[in-house]
Amino acid sequence: MCGICGIINLSREPVQGATIRQMMRLQKHRGPDNEGVFIEDNVGLGFVRLSILDLSPAGNQPMFYGRSDNVTSDMVTSGFSGKDERYAIVYNGEIFNYIELRTELKGFGYTFKTGTDTEVLLTAYSHWGEECLQRFNGMWAFVIYDRQDKLIFASRDRYGIKPFYYCLNNDFFAFASEIPPLLTLFSTKPLPEFQSVFDYMVFNRTDQIENTFFEGIKKLQHGHNVNIDLKINPSAKSINIKKWYDLRLQVKQVSGFSHPEEFRELFCDAVGLRLRSDVPVGVCLSGGIDSSGIVSVLLKDFRLDELNTFSAVYNKDQFGDESEYIHEFNGWVKNMYFTFPDAALLLSDINSFVKAHAEPVPSTAPYAQFRVMELARKNVLVTLDGQGADEMLAGYHYFFGFLFKDLLRYGRFADLTSEIYYYLKNHRDTYGLQTFAYFMLPERLRTSLRVNEKGYMKSDFIGRYKATNSIAGFLYGSGSLQDALLDHFEYKLEHLLKWEDRNSMWFSIEARVPFLDHRLVERSLALDGRIVIKKGMTKSIFRESMKGTIPEKIRMRKDKIGFDTPQDEWFREPSFQSFVHDVLSPGTFISSRIINSEKALKLYNAHLQKKINISKEIWKWIHLELWHRQFFS
Repeated sequence: MCGICGIINLSREPVQGATIRQMMRLQKHRGPDNEGVFIEDNVGLGFVRLSILDLSPAGNQPMFYGRSDNVTSDMVTSGFSGKDERYAIVYNGEIFNYIELRTELKGFGYTFKTGTDTEVLLTAYSHWGEECLQRFNGMWAFVIYDRQDKLIFASRDRYGIKPFYYCLNNDFFAFASEIPPLLTLFSTKPLPEFQSVFDYMVFNRTDQIENTFFEGIKKLQHGHNVNIDLKINPSAKSINIKKWYDLRLQVKQVSGFSHPEEFRELFCDAVGLRLRSDVPVGVCLSGGIDSSGIVSVLLKDFRLDELNTFSAVYNKDQFGDESEYIHEFNGWVKNMYFTFPDAALLLSDINSFVKAHAEPVPSTAPYAQFRVMELARKNVLVTLDGQGADEMLAGYHYFFGFLFKDLLRYGRFADLTSEIYYYLKNHRDTYGLQTFAYFMLPERLRTSLRVNEKGYMKSDFIGRYKATNSIAGFLYGSGSLQDALLDHFEYKLEHLLKWEDRNSMWFSIEARVPFLDHRLVERSLALDGRIVIKKGMTKSIFRESMKGTIPEKIRMRKDKIGFDTPQDEWFREPSFQSFVHDVLSPGTFISSRIINSEKALKLYNAHLQKKINISKEIWKWIHLELWHRQFFS
């Protein structure tokens, strides 16, 4: 797990080493163990290393592979000499099935100098070309430079677990694992990308398309490649970005699980692959069924008696506290560690948190994870986490709305009546019915409702960006439960993965997500909706597969809290009151461009009096304003 960056000068001007090293310095937290630079003519690659596999210097990057007869070099590097090798790579991620691939490649006559997955990746690319991606089980963002044919090939993993940001103009194509290194390349600061700001404020969503919060900086979409031919006269128009992984197509080509035991077997295999490491591994334990499933499998199937878990907890009566369920593992997990986020800690960490993420996040839940990763860093270098299970197995309660819409659409009225009955019986809540009604509305009305419920946004800001949002249609317009799950992988999941990457890598930790093993994802999404949600219970097949494995109190939980915090209470404390008033004062970024401060203050006062809970809105005001101050002011 590492940080990568680079510049390809389309003007054919030589790349300056100082520029690459400055980009590397800004993401050194991603790779404190080693660093390397490759410069050859108009191509420059930079790398900072967090050592996870093959801790020896043999695993340093840039790494080189493949003898070439027509390569001469004046490059600078702290990795292998690589003087005559054909391929150079900088790579962030893990190919978890690298051992199996290495064995297969040895059968073709290849030999290996290191114990790294990086060398396996390069060898696989040399042998299979771009088709090697279809064989990888893992997470990655990498750039390979073919020094013989003068080709650049870059790729990002199927679901966007590892980041890849880029900027492209007539002079250069530049990339990095994080946004701040790219900001150093602008002669003048870029502007905020206001469509992203609108979607964030109205829908609590980010990363649903290629745009970031900075004009001129984009992210390579998950499951996409970049190809650049440097033999011709390269230009911005000659850079080819294409999709290499189509989840919908893959789901059509596989069959769903026929029995919960099939799910369990593949889930255990996915967890086992992600235990491959030459450094200690732990688990972020939230108390929900997903992370509890990982812990339980590690204890019962892999007999990891020295397992470390890391959790955020609060006072027993506070929202977000999951200690009741976490303590179900008392006596089973030997090393359980806890962090206790509160308002004072958030205030003390807030500038570091804003800097770590470089883009606004719509709740303080990622801050709780930020504290968990800081705790974990004292004990392990790799964590396992349950991200992806909610999107794959309909874990959010608004998925009931999609199920009801699905059943109505196909005239399955008896099933619709039955599922509504079980939903009301199990959850004693109308939220699923409310989302059902909302999803049935035309796209224009879905957007209008979300805008109007805010009550504090400026009309000119709404008018400019309301019609061009991509969420009301793409994410909330799904016609069936299966389509909704697929759309969540396409347009929603990635922001959760981004937050996990920033939180973990800020503290030099590699985070792994077993539920996003592509074999597990594809077969789960091929399931009929009646197997995913059954008799008012989400994640039905997973719950069945974990019978006798997960503590029953957790396995049959009906509530869905998620990794949340008591932020409503935090924002009523005196220290935050002055903070919020400062953010909403005249002349701030958000008060001058985004919101009506007078209306926002009235809502905040109602929040202070406990008449309403608008903690999510309050946090968005705070983070958006602090983000602008840190990166633009």
